[in-house]
Amino acid sequence: MNRKRIARRYAKALFDLAREQGRIEPVGQELRELYDLLASNPELRTTLLTPVLPRRVKAEVLGALLDKLGPSDLVANFLRVLLEARKLPALPDILEAYDALADEAAGRLRGEVVTALPLGEAELEAIRQALAKRLQKEIVLPPTSSAGSWRGSATSFSMPACAPNSSGCATA
Repeated sequence: MNRKRIARRYAKALFDLAREQGRIEPVGQELRELYDLLASNPELRTTLLTPVLPRRVKAEVLGALLDKLGPSDLVANFLRVLLEARKLPALPDILEAYDALADEAAGRLRGEVVTALPLGEAELEAIRQALAKRLQKEIVLPPTSSAGSWRGSATSFSMPACAPNSSGCATA
């Protein structure tokens, strides 16, 4: 089974539990904070992700980290499950899949506007509002546009991934 598919399964399980608790956004934020910490700390990342160290040692390190950060029981237990199942290396993909589920549940689309010349905040906001009105979704755009080397502009969106045999999937 490929890594993205595994990540979607774990993300969906966490998402379902977070939805039951009414904590979709806070759980996503807690997961992102831990991911950011691992991404910014190579020694910690290596310690938790290396296959050389015994799981017992990794569990102690993760336990100390969780004690320091104080995430919810849901997130702490989820991370322990990932560690035990040797799926912690899939955390970036799990976070991406979780964010897609959270965005879909909230009626959000994330996009990027690429233009030949940089846009001001007012122009970017006008584009965001026009897209929101047209698509009937909350539109999230980065605070600045990307300037390209060609004339004109383009807008792209990350559409939620659909599981086989699911309904309600957005189409581009």
